[in-house]
Amino acid sequence: MNLERLPNEEKLTLCRKYYLGGFAFLPFLWLVNVVWFFREAFIKPAYTEQLQIKTYVQRSAVGLLLWVAVLTTWITIFQHFRAQWGEVGDSLSFTIPRGTP
Repeated sequence: MNLERLPNEEKLTLCRKYYLGGFAFLPFLWLVNVVWFFREAFIKPAYTEQLQIKTYVQRSAVGLLLWVAVLTTWITIFQHFRAQWGEVGDSLSFTIPRGTP
């Protein structure tokens, strides 16, 4: 999508939709929001809607970093302790590895 063709009001609306969409357990939308609107928020000359876009981009970046931290922590804990959890670890696994832990 070419943001250059959109008026500033539509840019703000689109940025807000991606920001709110990230709260529906879709952190990928926050990544898209940060990548697409970073230039609009921090590099372009100032315009009326830019302050709100900057806020949405910053909050999207914080939300994305929190998701990455939580997901990385969970993956690390699960990989390390799955075998010790026994039946619970097996029921949480999509595929059960063969062999001894």
